[in-house]
Amino acid sequence: MTDTKPALVLHLAHGGEPLLFALSDETAEELGKKLPLLLDHGSVEAVPTSEGATVHVNFAHVAAAFIDDLQRKNKVFGLR
Repeated sequence: MTDTKPALVLHLAHGGEPLLFALSDETAEELGKKLPLLLDHGSVEAVPTSEGATVHVNFAHVAAAFIDDLQRKNKVFGLR
C-alpha cells in the first residue's frame, strides 16, 4: 500500500492557479466532511496544515474545493 499525501485544493473564484495545502490524514478526513457546507455558506475556516501552520480560508471566494492525494501520478480532474 502506498503512502498518501492528502492536500486541500482550492480553485479561487477570480481564477488563477489552484492553491494546494498539505494536510494530515486526520485533518483531511474532518475537512472533507465539512467542505460542502463551507462552500454552500461561504464560511471562514481555520485549516491546520501538515507543516504546523494554520491557514484561514474564506470559502466565499472559493469556486471549487476538494481533497486530493499529492502522491497520485495521473490527474483526471480538471483541465491539463
